Amino acid sequence: MCKLIVPLFSIYFIAQLVGATFHPDEYSSLTSTASCTAVLRSSVPETQVPITLEYVDINPNATNTILMVHGWPSLWSSWARQIEEFQAEYRLIIPNLRGFGGSSHPGDVRSSGTMGDMVGDLMCILQHAGVLAETRNNVVCMGHDWGSQICYETARIRPDVVTHVIGVAVPYIPSAGPFIPISHLISVLPALSYQLNRDKRRMLRAVLRTVDSPPPEIFLKSQDDMLGAWDGIEVSIFSTEEEDYFVKAYEKQGFEYKPVLIMGLANTQGNITIPQPVLAVYPTQDPVADWTHAEKLLKSSAYLPNLTTKLMKGAHWMHMEYPEVFNRIVREWLDKNVHIRKDEVVHEEL
Repeated sequence: MCKLIVPLFSIYFIAQLVGATFHPDEYSSLTSTASCTAVLRSSVPETQVPITLEYVDINPNATNTILMVHGWPSLWSSWARQIEEFQAEYRLIIPNLRGFGGSSHPGDVRSSGTMGDMVGDLMCILQHAGVLAETRNNVVCMGHDWGSQICYETARIRPDVVTHVIGVAVPYIPSAGPFIPISHLISVLPALSYQLNRDKRRMLRAVLRTVDSPPPEIFLKSQDDMLGAWDGIEVSIFSTEEEDYFVKAYEKQGFEYKPVLIMGLANTQGNITIPQPVLAVYPTQDPVADWTHAEKLLKSSAYLPNLTTKLMKGAHWMHMEYPEVFNRIVREWLDKNVHIRKDEVVHEEL
């Protein structure tokens, strides 16, 4: 393992946080803001508008980077236990996606939804952080939920940047087709109906559940407000402090914006295969879907020639519910795969 050069303050800061209760506000000094450009497609003609994207940047002198991409409803701090696990060895860049927390939004849901938009946002953040200038280093994109698909698309579109992918819970969706709002997916995956709800605190309490305290099936499939059953029930995955942080962040922009809209960019480009090493981790007790079955239906593995698949106990948020198990799976895979410089990796022509 190469020697890491870390500023004295960073060593002290990391030492104070490892093994302690996670306090998101304490990472404010490590939060940066990138000025980026978004496309506002609701205007005629389409126009480019400025947006700002916030991200947490930890251990910037490390050789290799893990880009952690959250899903919905989530924030950067949902990676708390992975931050604690990997922050001493890797550079960690953990953004709030556009429309989440302090990251702004162009104002039109469709503008926010394309995979190309999301990839552009991540490239803007990596450019701002100086990662793109480090052409010899590895960049691992690790995404959960819809963040998983964002990482797959980022690796597909920018194989010159993303050298490894870790997809958590949701499999690779190859060449998904034109713009698809979440309402159109309900007939296929009715358990996605919960994503249409709005109440912030009650929504978080209802969705972020464990195997031992699952949400009722009627909640997952209802398109109405079915959150009353959760009144007075505490969140079982994270602390009251972390819940308060989530609620405060979502009060800025609500639940309106989420990376759930898919464009058929891969169809146009024709490069559906992702040749980089990929780790897919699926929970065995997810009430939303049987993701191993979904992977087979999507034929995901046919387009991932260097795929490693792991199953682990847990519901949809297994990296929060069973962080020790999840972190061990990730660490073992990283130790086997992330050990050479990017300039030593040969990418086949797509």
